[in-house]
Amino acid sequence: MLADKEDTPTLIFDEIDSGISGITAGKVAEKLHIIGQKRQVICITHLPQIAAAADAHYLIQKQTDQTTTKTGIFPLDEDASVGELARLLGGAQVTKNILDSAKEMKEMAKRV
Repeated sequence: MLADKEDTPTLIFDEIDSGISGITAGKVAEKLHIIGQKRQVICITHLPQIAAAADAHYLIQKQTDQTTTKTGIFPLDEDASVGELARLLGGAQVTKNILDSAKEMKEMAKRV
């Protein structure tokens, strides 16, 4: 991992999940967790496997009207974080089972 060789305090990964899924996403999450122990990692992802490994979650939201586009970033508390993970897992239809799975993903990621 090149991150160990450089003295960069913050690493930013945009769309790090492009072209991967499943087990590979889990491996990427593990590597990001290792990097994050020594550096600040900012990662934009759409995969719950990667998002679950984060210590903090933020929602980036774009609002557009007829003349302007505004983008906001909002910190998520624990409940909102689980809700967003559930949305990534289940799409528009978030059920109790999906919420439970999102909670379990976060708990499992903490054990890595």
